[in-house]
Amino acid sequence: MALLGARRLREALDRHGIRPTKTLGQNFVIDPNTIRKVVAVAGIGPEDRVLEIGAGAGSLTLGLAAAAAHVIAIEFDRKLVPVLEEMLSPVDNVEVVVADALELDLSTIDATKLVANLPYNIAVPVVVKVLEGAPGIGEMVVMTQREVGERMVAGPGTKAYGQVSLVVGYFATAEVAARVSRRAFYPVPGVDSVLVRMVRRRPPDVDPERLFPVVRAAFSQRRKTLKNALTSSGIAVDDDHLEQAGLASGIRGEQLELDDFLRLVRLLGPPAGPPGD
Repeated sequence: MALLGARRLREALDRHGIRPTKTLGQNFVIDPNTIRKVVAVAGIGPEDRVLEIGAGAGSLTLGLAAAAAHVIAIEFDRKLVPVLEEMLSPVDNVEVVVADALELDLSTIDATKLVANLPYNIAVPVVVKVLEGAPGIGEMVVMTQREVGERMVAGPGTKAYGQVSLVVGYFATAEVAARVSRRAFYPVPGVDSVLVRMVRRRPPDVDPERLFPVVRAAFSQRRKTLKNALTSSGIAVDDDHLEQAGLASGIRGEQLELDDFLRLVRLLGPPAGPPGD
């Protein structure tokens, strides 16, 4: 099956009077080699049912359809539907869903993998939504802005490390699997991208509803010590808690690994609301 290149994609967009918009973060993949790389990193096989969020003009969708059993392609922009229908006319294993992925109940979607080219402004919400609400999706490969992708896989002590790093780490192992040049897209974005690969794992034995408020509070004021940041957010913690968790009294949240947070949360009671609630 022929993949879309720059010329075919531009001609299709022109034919339908479509101009990519910055508001929706529309940067379409135009490099067939990049599409092949995404499919290879995702390990798509003939038994896989793939969810694609942000199908765009169908360039990645065609690559997925050639390798997978079935593709469910979600696209928010209704104006792109005629382009998608034209580009996908040679295949019969793609189901196009016109919807906002952030509003859908993804737990009802019959898919084993997520593969997507995500605009940077929705990449984190989409990844978190899938991790939290679609347990049937065991593997994810997302292409997004390099800075955003690196936040997803960052470790303690780095500037990129934060709440999203820990949410991803709670549900999955994650890595930057490849870098992608900005020249692989039309229009050309102002930044390079990365492919982030996530493999779902068995979550730790700490309820995320107890863990994540503590994580959020720890990073809400990064310059404060962990103790002061949690206390400011109404979470009761003292030096005894820190000592029992094996943490120094002056440690900051950005220095803690996931296991450190887990040990601490096991020692704390249910988080209280901010003062005055």
